[in-house]
Amino acid sequence: MASGALTDKVVVVTGGSRGLGKDMVRAFAAAGADVVIASRKLDSCTELADEVEHTHGRRALPVACNVSDWAQCDALVDTVYAEFGRVDVLVNNAGLSPLYPSLDQVTEALFDKVIGVNLKGPFRLSSLIGTRMAAGDGGSIINISSIEATRPAPFALPYAAAKAGLNTLTVGLAQSFGPTVRVNTIQCGAFATDIAKAWPDEMRKQLATLNALGRVGEPHEIVGAALFFATDASAFCTGATLALDGGWR
Repeated sequence: MASGALTDKVVVVTGGSRGLGKDMVRAFAAAGADVVIASRKLDSCTELADEVEHTHGRRALPVACNVSDWAQCDALVDTVYAEFGRVDVLVNNAGLSPLYPSLDQVTEALFDKVIGVNLKGPFRLSSLIGTRMAAGDGGSIINISSIEATRPAPFALPYAAAKAGLNTLTVGLAQSFGPTVRVNTIQCGAFATDIAKAWPDEMRKQLATLNALGRVGEPHEIVGAALFFATDASAFCTGATLALDGGWR
């Protein structure tokens, strides 16, 4: 994607201070966008914002937000529109999947937390921002999902259910906010983000056997798909789910 493809656009990325979110933020800024970096830890958002402004000369707004909290989602939207007056691209990237010893030991608090971050937050942010996009110049919403949505594993069932819901949300939002707002999903396989540093070597090797490319993805490899959905390169694409999983078997 050529630099300047998003010149003067405003892009909001949740979970934007680390992992896949960080690489997308950098890519959007390199393509000419002003970026809003939202996550629970303001210090991490601010650090990345400073880097983006120094490296790319674009405005970068750090905002602390726990997307599982409805009021914090509302506050994030109010802050962004007060600062920039619009949003052109929303990336619902924030997610978490805590480990649990067995299904019967999944607590109500853990279940609610997983659903809140992975599904409730994207619903609220998309509803608010999508409505404003549709009333204005349109835009693009990108949901970051997981292979777990369609290939659920026993150790991540609440997460898998939330991501399956997110995939469904994509289709419904595309119908609700069309024709001027496009809504699409990137469904990720295993990526070697900072979280993956805790993976045992055996787990990494096993994951590498589960796809046709024989390896896990590198964080920067989400960038092409993200830029595709964020720009007019995908002008006739909405309600779609793109598998970015190395050819999961």
